[in-house]
Formats: sequence, structure tokens, C-alpha cells
Amino acid sequence: MVDKFCNSTFWNSSFLDRPDADLPLCFEQTVLVWIPLCFLWLLAPWQLFHVYRSRTKTSSITKFYIAKQVLVGFLLILAVIELALALTEDSGQATIPPVKYVNPILYLVTWLLVLLIQYSRQWCIQKNSWFLTIFWILSICCDTFQFQTLVRALLQDKSSNLAYSCLFFISYGLQILILILSAFSEKSDLSSNPSSTASFLSRITFNWYNRVVRKGYKHPLTLEDVWELDEEFKTKLVVSKFKVVMEKELQKAKRAFQRRQQKSQRNSGAKSHGLDKNQSQSQDVLVLEEAKKKKKSKATKDFPKSWLTKTLFKTFSMVLLKSFILKLVYDVSMFLNPQLLKWLIAFVSDYDSYVWHGYVYAILLLVISLLQSLCLQAYFQMCFILGMSVRTTVMASVYKKALTLSNLNRKQYTIGETVNLMSVDAQKLMDVTNFIHLLWSTFLQIALSIFFLWRELGPSVLAGVGVMVLLVPINGILATKNRNIQFKNMKYKDKRLKTMNEILSGIKILKYFAWEPSFEDQVNYLRKKELKNLLTFGQLQSMIIFFLQLAPILVSVTTFSVYVLVDSNNILDAEKAFTSITLFNILRFPLTTLPMVISSVLQASVSIERLEKYLGGDDLDTSAIRHVCNFDKAVQFSEASFTWDLDSEATIRDVNLDVMPGQLVAVVGTVGSGKSSLMAAMLGEMENVHGHITIKGTTAYVPQQSWIQNGTIKDNILFGSELNEKKYQQVLEACALLPDLEILPGGDMAEIGEKGINLSGGQKQRISLARAAYQDLDIYILDDPLSAVDAHVGKHIFDKVLGPHGLLNGKTRLLVTHSIHFLPQVDEIVVLGNGTVLEKGSYKALLAKKGVFAKNLKTFIRHSSSEGEATVNDGSEEEDDDCGLIPSIEEIPEDAASLTMKRENSLHRTMSRSSRSSRRHLKSLKNSLKTQNVNALKEEEEVVKGQKLIKKEFMERGKVKFSVYIKYLRAMRWCSIAFIVCFFMMNSVAFIGSNLWLSAWTRDSLIYNGTNYPASQRDMRIGVYGGLGVAQAVFVVIASMCSVFSCNHASKTLHQQLLSNILHAPMRFFDTTPTGRIVNRFAGDISTVDETLPQTLRSWLLCFLGIISTLVMICMATPVFIVIIIPLGIIYVAIQIFYVATSRQLRRLDSVTRSPVYSHFSETVTGLPVIRAFEHQQRFLMSNEKLIDINQKCVFSWIIANRWLAVRLEFVGNLIVFFASLLLVIYKNTQTGDTVGFVLSNALNITQTLNWLVRMTSETETNIVAVERINEYINVEKEASWMTDKRPPADWPSKGEIQFSNYQVRYRPELDLVLKGITCHIKSTEKIGVVGRTGAGKSSLTNCLFRILESAGGQIIIDGIDIASIGLHDLRGKLTIIPQDPVLFSGNLRMNLDPFNKYSDEEIWKALELAHLKSFVAGLQLGLSHEVTEAGENLSIGQRQLLCLGRALLQKSKILVLDEATAAVDLETDQLIQKTIRDEFSHCTVITIAHRLHTIMDSDKIMVLDSGNIVEYGSPEELLGKSGPFYFMAKEAGIENIDNTAL
Repeated sequence: MVDKFCNSTFWNSSFLDRPDADLPLCFEQTVLVWIPLCFLWLLAPWQLFHVYRSRTKTSSITKFYIAKQVLVGFLLILAVIELALALTEDSGQATIPPVKYVNPILYLVTWLLVLLIQYSRQWCIQKNSWFLTIFWILSICCDTFQFQTLVRALLQDKSSNLAYSCLFFISYGLQILILILSAFSEKSDLSSNPSSTASFLSRITFNWYNRVVRKGYKHPLTLEDVWELDEEFKTKLVVSKFKVVMEKELQKAKRAFQRRQQKSQRNSGAKSHGLDKNQSQSQDVLVLEEAKKKKKSKATKDFPKSWLTKTLFKTFSMVLLKSFILKLVYDVSMFLNPQLLKWLIAFVSDYDSYVWHGYVYAILLLVISLLQSLCLQAYFQMCFILGMSVRTTVMASVYKKALTLSNLNRKQYTIGETVNLMSVDAQKLMDVTNFIHLLWSTFLQIALSIFFLWRELGPSVLAGVGVMVLLVPINGILATKNRNIQFKNMKYKDKRLKTMNEILSGIKILKYFAWEPSFEDQVNYLRKKELKNLLTFGQLQSMIIFFLQLAPILVSVTTFSVYVLVDSNNILDAEKAFTSITLFNILRFPLTTLPMVISSVLQASVSIERLEKYLGGDDLDTSAIRHVCNFDKAVQFSEASFTWDLDSEATIRDVNLDVMPGQLVAVVGTVGSGKSSLMAAMLGEMENVHGHITIKGTTAYVPQQSWIQNGTIKDNILFGSELNEKKYQQVLEACALLPDLEILPGGDMAEIGEKGINLSGGQKQRISLARAAYQDLDIYILDDPLSAVDAHVGKHIFDKVLGPHGLLNGKTRLLVTHSIHFLPQVDEIVVLGNGTVLEKGSYKALLAKKGVFAKNLKTFIRHSSSEGEATVNDGSEEEDDDCGLIPSIEEIPEDAASLTMKRENSLHRTMSRSSRSSRRHLKSLKNSLKTQNVNALKEEEEVVKGQKLIKKEFMERGKVKFSVYIKYLRAMRWCSIAFIVCFFMMNSVAFIGSNLWLSAWTRDSLIYNGTNYPASQRDMRIGVYGGLGVAQAVFVVIASMCSVFSCNHASKTLHQQLLSNILHAPMRFFDTTPTGRIVNRFAGDISTVDETLPQTLRSWLLCFLGIISTLVMICMATPVFIVIIIPLGIIYVAIQIFYVATSRQLRRLDSVTRSPVYSHFSETVTGLPVIRAFEHQQRFLMSNEKLIDINQKCVFSWIIANRWLAVRLEFVGNLIVFFASLLLVIYKNTQTGDTVGFVLSNALNITQTLNWLVRMTSETETNIVAVERINEYINVEKEASWMTDKRPPADWPSKGEIQFSNYQVRYRPELDLVLKGITCHIKSTEKIGVVGRTGAGKSSLTNCLFRILESAGGQIIIDGIDIASIGLHDLRGKLTIIPQDPVLFSGNLRMNLDPFNKYSDEEIWKALELAHLKSFVAGLQLGLSHEVTEAGENLSIGQRQLLCLGRALLQKSKILVLDEATAAVDLETDQLIQKTIRDEFSHCTVITIAHRLHTIMDSDKIMVLDSGNIVEYGSPEELLGKSGPFYFMAKEAGIENIDNTAL
């Protein structure tokens, strides 16, 4: 039939059975022409329909488009010419085969179709259709056969049709041109993102990414260099798709959940009837258990379950399907390699086979390998992007949920836990989606491997598989053990970091008391335990590696032995042996990954459950808050009762309250009367019990604890609104922010740290108020905004913002306040008590009524007159702007508890303030305050400037220096490294040996045939093969063990150097380096050096040697291969250099862009009430989406970078396989089958290893950065040595005489002098008081005595010895200080008093007695062993101060420095401390840094400092007698003469 169609033979196998094989022309002109045409015609309609559905606006015409259309036009013309030729020929002859005119007609139609398709693509973003590209490839491949047939015919010069041949050649050339053109990407007006406009070929090879890689190689990438995401991956789109599915699924799950609840209620009802006797006995125990469980189960058990997985599957079903197909193609094609290998071995073994067979096999091997690579990389790209989308979905959904979650549900989560949902759980889901297909793929691979192995070796395969299966549980057990060790290690690490944190927080105290060695020992003790654990962990890890190494060896040994021993006819030949080894190599992968996949699925299921619970939680119910437009009242409470927790009783009870528009209503009441709750109820933050609240208009809210965002001050005030400069300036002035802005560096563009960390409480509160004032809203809910500001600022704010003539007059204002003197100016006062309204009315009306309000007012006024003096004399800083120690005197009686809290919190802000005064001199005080505050802040600003230089953390760019590697290797010790490398090399040698032995073994099959195979020969073959296999595993395990020990040694060395150097660093290092940064070196970086780096280096070495040994084996078989290795090696290294530079920077960008997502989230969670009150949820959602997208584009780029690399490396690997097989075909006559087997079975493995090597190189570079960062801090400059050869006498200082001679000092080299040449003489046992305003240099003086600051000139001599000439510890150990802030460390009380165990218990008890703590400590259950929590938080500040006094009493040195800190203790304790000091230290020289003049009026001499100079020095009587600086200070503090100082 077909023969007639062509007029020639259609098929004849004899064509192939000759050295110059060819296909019949008829076959080439029919089947090979129709295959590509069928492909095109079948897919074209679907493709056109798809374009029609998803069309966008048409793009401008490009040169590429014109060129392609013109070339297809030419093809069309050629088809017409060919048809014409056929028809004209027809007229002359009788029988022209139909094929001559059918094919041109087919082509005519096809080229018209192609023109149409190319035209239709103008409506798409991606101009090059994937299926057209495949069509061109198919067409060219099929035409190649006809091409060579025609060329042969012309060469033999048979009377061939020249015209037809020429037309064919031209058309063939045009098709190649079109294919080349379609490889280029065309730009589109619709998208600037190259990933979406890339052509099909560019897409599958990731060629479009070259630009980024080149950029990354030339200079480190920045965020601008990374392309924006495609629309389809943007958070908004992904989440909206997810939301649609989620709503349906969640509804179903909720219904199922209700059914479950009803069922369980019915069951519990049935059960409770049937309690028998035994049960009732244990009832009481059960009740207890139930009570415990109840709390838990409420939180954990009941919630709608198993909807999230379904939702995710449905949302991303298309991606999952596509990746499934790709993975399936890859898995199946993987098993073609062993078959081809088998054919190649047969080809080389058979001398009569035609050479062209070999070439076909070699080309097939290349084509299949390329197909595998492209499928695998496309699959990986899809899975990783799917993982990224899942992570995005989870992150954005958790954020969205956080904005609407009810308070009851919110209480179950700390901010940390919610951030964890976003970071850890989202990451786990991402990890599991990356490998989700392995769940079915591993089983498929295992089944196929066993099937093919069975075909090779029969049932004896089961022996090998059995061994593999046996090894799985062994690895499982080891892995579980390892996990337990890791848990243990985490505990040690936490302890060590806790101690480190304390050391760094209290470093100044350690330096004052010379306690560093004791704490260094503590840390080293914990580190020792940790390292011991790490060693065990490493040894187990080595065992796991041993078994992984042993597995394939054991498997092949047992399988081959069983195969040979079972039947004497079974002979191991090259085909069987090497095909089996290739199959075993394939089988190894699924068996090792399966346990990992299962464990990651289990981990993810825990995360899924946590996310289901959170995302399925109830939303805030605001139905009780009714927003209306037309209403005569601004706010109306109708029988409103609200509670924070539905299980507890109501906090707001039956409130009926009307607030008229434009009123200023003050809400007053005692602490805990429900003032803030009333505000929260209005904002809908509470659970409604009954009643409702009606609100007319929009609300603004100023919370009691101000919430400040990380950003500029301007951003915080504008809060997303447009800038109106005039109004903005008005608000700044009214909120008293202008003076602050003058002081802050950068004014209103000053960057505020997280949680407003670099602002004082008052500044935060005023910014919070300014935010509300700037928004033009109807109702202002103000929850005690005046609490954190002092009286005169409070008055200014009330007059300018809140009061009758303020910015907000005419608006409805609800003001919670404690400041009674503002009450006469408000419209109405609401008095709350216990959650109900006790009274309401105007100020006069309430006074006349003589109710609760009037009574309270009287006690306030009475108290304030009697206690005012005491408070002021107590020297607290009530007037010091922004300190907020005493917001207003009226607060005292009711608020004593919260007041002491406030005081304690403000302690750290009050550290170096001076100039005490009483309220009677307000005027002078205010002025001094202003200047002093400005000075203090200016000083702070200077520090900021100094810090700015160091603030930015040093981030290495570009390559890691070679010296860093040397540093680490030196820490590992060179001899160990030599050992490790030597054993790994021996492993490689054994590996090559066993391969050579196997190929010799298979050669036996040629010499002997089954019957006369000597048993001794057989046993020797098995024995040596097995021995070499075991040797490999043994060498690896020895090398691993060595590396574990030496890496452990390196970790130990680096940590020790780091710790000792940090403790030796001067104080200024700690002032300019944030603690977090130092802790990070001890946490993240040390843990990288402990765990990650050793494993990476080990893998790197194994991979490197593995590749070298494979290449050596190929070169042994075909020496010519060396010529090919060199160019491939160069390509490989080039790819690697390009990739590592880009990848490293992308990793950095990923982590830099990730943290803002989390910090923005935790910021949002803290400020939820404010965001909800202002109704800015949408804006915050948008900025969250923006932040996630920025992070996403870095992750996306990183995924693509990895795929870009993998495609190129696999291509190099595929070329190695191709050239190896090609050379074996070319040198066929010199080779034997076993050589082919042994070369190719190893070459097939090389692609994976090459890929892995680059990964490991990149990882090593990333991880070695940790060593670089540690090294940076190991080389920090040190302070002077702790001990020197010159030791002072043991009883020094015996007199306690101190001489300053022209002493100068500065904080840091770049700053000015703080003490400018001090000269004075302090005699033995003199009591000296040092006074001066803030910044005068008082604290610097103590720092100089202890050499915390080293002199810039002059000297200090104590008892005849220059303090600069002895070691720091000799000096600091002989002086005593009671510091300003009492710092304690976690440990027991005894350790806090005497960390070196120098003193006996009697001495310690004696010191405690003198420090008035004996009764307290004796009353404790554990006495001196009582545990002190972190920073001494389980003791009051007064007790901590007394403990510090105890330390001083123990040391009994001749010189005592008192940095007085009386704001911390009450008057009584203060007098105790003063008395003890007077009695116990009467024989000592005492220098007191005075913060209050009263305490130093009984000193022998007073030193007055002013800007680093002594301005006055003499006895108090002398100084009061002349009108100098001291006289004015004393006068300001109300001290007229010495007798006036009694407290």
C-alpha cells in the first residue's frame, strides 16, 4: 500500500544490516514527515484556544517576529514551488508517486497554521510557544535522516532529482534558522520580568538568568539587581486563591467538628451513668487530673482539623500535577541508562557488531541524559517555587489572621509563638512541599529497580535487597539516638548562652570586682559538657556514614556471592555485573531518602495542626459595637457588660453612659477600677456579655503604653496619611515635640529603633498622642496619655491638645487621667469603681454632691501636702523630663504599687542625673532642667555619633580570605588533617581497586564457562571483592572519626580564644557593640563551627576525591580522555566561580530581607488595638505583602540560581558520560566489555557528584564565614594585662592614700577629654564627696581609679604605687565599689557574694548581718544556696542593693568607692546603708559620688567637678561659706547650713 504511495520500498530490514546502514527513502518521506506534522496539528487547536482565553492586549511588533514570519513565508513559497514542480512533472509522465504532491500540500497547510500560531502569540506575554519549538526540533531531527540519504545519493551521482534535493536542503536550512530564532527571548511591553518573556529553550536551560549571574560575579548583588516577581507568584494573588478554597474547606471542617462535639457529649452523657465501684474509688484522683487536663485540653484538643492540607492541595493542584508528570518521566527514563550500558557492553564484547550501533548508543545515552537533566531541573524548580508559595501563603494568612483574631484566642499565644508559626512552621511546610513527590517516587524507584535486577540476576537479588532493608532500621535507631543527644545539647547551649548573656550585661561589675576568671570557668565548664556531647554526636554520625558506605558494598557483595554460589552455571559477566551495579546505585537513593522524607512529613504534620488551630480560631466579635451615622450622641453605652475572658466574671458591668458630641469627658477611678477596660470595650477589644455600645463616627486611640513603630518619627505621626506641612508643625508644637526634635540626630527623620528603644517614655507617649492628633477623626479615646510626662509638659499638652482651647476642641474626647488639677476644666467627669459608673457630672456638681469623688479628692490633697516634701527630699526625679518617676503628686496614695514599679523601670534612665531640688523652687528648677536635659541628650547624641561609626555590623563582601581557612585548619591541627586526608585517599584507592577487581572477575566468564569454573578461583574473587569493599567502609569510618576529634578540638580552641578575648576587651568595646551582636558570635557562629562546618568539609572532601577517582578510572581505560577532561574542567570551574559569587550574595539578601517580615509582624501584634482603632488593617496587610514579596524575590532568585547551576553542571556531567562512551566506541578494538562496564557505571554516577561538589563548595564558603566572624572578635584589642611581673605587696593599700597628678582621660581616641588634668591629694581614711552636674565627669573619676578608662596623661598614685604599673586584677581586687545599679547573676546567693570561694561561711553571714540581710537570708528555705534568677529578678531592688553592700563588706579593702544609687531604695533602707558605711568603713578612704547633697554633708571634704575640672575642693563648711557653685547647688536643694541636712 505505502510502497505504491511512494513508488519505492517502504521498509526492508536489510537496509540496516550493513556497515553503512540507511533507512528507505519512502519511510523517510512518509512516517518521518508525518510525525512532527501530527504533533503540530493535534496540539494547535488546544494552543489557539488557550491563547484566545488568556489573551492580553497585543504587543508591538518585534524584529524577531518579522524575521520568523518571513522565514515561514519562505517555507510556504518553497512548498508551493515543490507542488508546482510535481504537477508540471506530472504532465509529462504517466505515474508520479502521490507522495510528491501530497507532502507539499500537507506542508502548505502546516506553514499557514504556523503563521497563524505565531501571529496569535502577539497577544501573549511569552512570544515563543513551547510546542512550536518542540515541533521545530522534531521536524529537524526527522528530516536529518532524509538529508543524509539525499546527500549520499548525490555523492554517488545516481540519476537523482537535483531540483527536489535543492528545495529540501533550503527548507532544512530555513527550519534550523527558525529554531535558532525561537531560542532567543522576545521582550514584551506587558512584562519586564525576563522569566515570563523567556523563550522555551531559554526557560528549560535557565539561560535568561545569565544576566544576574554575570552581574553577581562582577559586583555583589543588591536588592535592585534582583528581578521583581512574576504576578502569579505575588503574595496577593497566591493568598486570594488560597482564601477562596480555604473558606469552603474550613466551613466543612467546622461542621465536622460540631458533629464530633455533639457525639462526644452524647458519649460522655452515656458514660457518666455507668460508673462502677472501682471507678468511683479513683474518682478523687481523676478529679485532680481532670482539672489539670481541662485547661490543657481546652487549648489543645478541640478545633476544626484536617482542612489545611486539602486546601493547599486544591490551591496548588495544577503545579502538583505538572511536577508529577515531570517526575514520572524522569524516574522512568532513569532506568534506560542501565539498559543502554548493557547494550554498549554487549556491543564492545561482540567483535562482529557494526560500529554505527555504538554511535547510536552513545548518542542515545546523551539524549536520555539531557532529557533527564531538563525534566529533573524543571521538576525541582516547580517544587521549590511551590514550597515558596506555600510558605508565602502561610505567612500572609497568619498575619491576616492576627489582625482579626479574638482576644481569647490571642491570649493562648505569646508573640514569640505567633512569630514561630510564621517562621518555623511555614519553613517546615516549605521543606516538605519541596520533596512531597518523593513519597510515591521512592516506592516506584524501588519497585522498578528490583524488577530490572530480577531480570539480570534472578531471585539472588532478594539477598541484596534484604541487606538494604536490614540497614534501614539500624540507621533509624542511630538517628533517634542522635536526636536525643541533640536535645541534650540544646539544653547545655541554652545554659551557656544564658550565662554569656549575663556576663555581657554585667560586664562592668565583673571588671570592677575582677571576677572575670570565675565566670570564664563557669562558661568553660558548660562548654566542656557541650563538647563532650558533640563528640558522642559526631561518633554516632560517623557510624551512620559507615553504614551508608557499607550498604552498597554489602549489597553488591552478597548479591553477587549468592548469585555465583546458588548455581554453578551462573557466571558473572560484565553485562550482568555492571548493569546490576548501576541499578544498585539507583536503588541507594530512594532507600536513604525515604526515612528523611517520612520524618519531615511527620514534622510538617505537627506544624499543620498548629496552623489549623491558629487559622481556624474564632475572630474578634464586634457585633456589640454599633457604628451609626445619624445619632444625637457621640457614644452611648446601653446596659453594657464586657469581660476579657468569657469564663471569668465581667470587668465592665451594666454601664449606661451617654457622651455628647464635642465633649471632653474625664474618666477617673482607683487602680483596677476598669478605666482602661472601658476604653477597650469601646474599641471592641473585649468579649461582650450583654448590652451594646453605639458609636457615631471614627475613633482614634492613644494607649496607656505607647506603641511606636520602627521607622522615622515622621512616619509614626503621619501613620499613613498625606503630609500637610502646616498641620504637622502645629501638632509637633502642641505635643511639645519640637525641643526633642532639635536634640535628636536627624530631627523628625530620626530612625526609631524597635519598640521605640531609643526614646524615653515621655517622648514615646507624646509621639503616640501626636499620631492621634494628626489624624482628623471624630472620637478620641485617650488612655492616660499624661502618665509618662512630667507636670509642666503635661500642662502644656493639656492646654495645647486636650483641653478646651487645644487642637482637639470640638472633637469628642474621653480622657482617662490621674491628674486631678486638670479636672476643673473638663465638661464631665465619670467616676468608675469596680467596673461600674459610681458617679458622673461636672467638677462642681460632683464636689457639691460630696460623694466618692469629693472624699477621694480630700485625701489626695491632704496627702500631697504632707508627702510632697518627703518625696522631693527622697531625691527622686519627678521633674526630670520624660523620666516619669512621679507623673504627678496626686497619684501617690492610690498608686503606690505601680509607682514603685515605675521607679524601678526608670532606674536605668536616672543613672547619671544630678541637681536635686525641692518643689518649692520650681521656677529655677525648670530652667536648670531644660539646660540639663539638653546637655544630657546632647551627650547621648555624641555617643550616638560615636556609635554610628561602629553601629553597622561589619558584613564581609566577596570571597572569604584564605587566611580564614588556614585559621580553622590550624585549629584542627595539621597532623590530624594529614591523617584524615590520607585515610580518605586510601578509601578512594580501595574503591578503584574493587572496581578493577570486579572487571577482572567478569573477565573470568570469557576464560571459563560454567562447568569448569574452579571453586577456589570463585571464592578468591568473592573474598577479595568483599575485603576491598569492607576496607572502603573502614577507611571512611576512621577518617570520619579523626575528623570528628579534630573538628571538636577546633571548636574548643576557637571558643576558648573568643571567650578569653571578649573578657579581656576594654569597656569601650562593650559600649559600642550591641550585646546581641556579641551573643550571636557565641550562639549562631559557634554552633555553625560545632555542627555544620565539619559535616560540610567532610562531604566536600569525599565528593572531591570521588570525582578524582572516577576520572582516574576513565583515563586508565582510555588515556585520550585526558584531552577532554581539561576543557570540561575549565568550564566546570568557571560555572562554579560564577555561581558561588551570586549564590553567596543571594543567601545574604534572603536573610536580610527575612527579618523585617518577622519584626513587622511582632510589631503589628503588639500594636493591634491601635491599628484596629484607626482601622488601618488594610494598610498593614499591604505593607506585610510588600515585605513578603521583597523576601520572596530573593528566595525565587536563589532557587533559579541553583537550577541554573544544576542544568549546566549536569550538562558537563552528561558530556563526560557521552565522551567516555564515544571514546570506547572509537577504540572498540582495544577494549573489553568489562572495561566499558566499569568506566560507564562510574561515569553515570558523576553528574550527581559534580553537582554536589559545587553545592558543598558554596556551603563551605557560607559556613566558613562563621570562623571569619569569630576571628574578627578574637582580634579585638585587649585591655592591659590582668597580672604583671610587678605585683604590689600583699597588704597594699595599707593606708589608702590617693594622689591625682594632672590626670587626663578620654572615653575613646576620637572623642574629647572628659577629665582635663585633675590634681588633688586624698589623705588616708578621708571621706570625700564628689558632686557636679550631669556630664561633669563624676563617674569618669571612679572609672579611672579602676582603670576602666586608661589615662591620656598624668598619673594616679595609691600608697606610693602608680596604678598604671601593676596588673588590672591586682588593682581592682584591692579596691571596693558599691555600684550605682545593683547587678546580680543567676546562681546562688553565695556565688553572688563570693564567686571564688575565698571566704568562710561565718565571714559571709557576718557580712550579711552588717548589710541587714541576715534575717532575710536565714528565712529562706535554702539559705545561702537560694537560687537567684537572671539579673536577680526574684529579689527586690532594695535587697539587691544591700547584697552589693554585702560584697563590699566582704572585701574589706582600704578604699571604698560609693556610686550612690538611692533612687532604688526607700528612705529606711537608705539610712541603714549610710549608717553601715559610717560604722564599718570608718578606717577606710571613702569616695562618694553624690546624687543628693544630703548624704555627703558630713564628708571631710567635697570635690566639685564641672566639665572635667575641679572647680572647688574643701570642707563643706568652707564651701558653704563662700558663694561658689556648691553654695548655689545647696541653696537650690534647700540646704542653708550644715545642720539643715538631717533627713
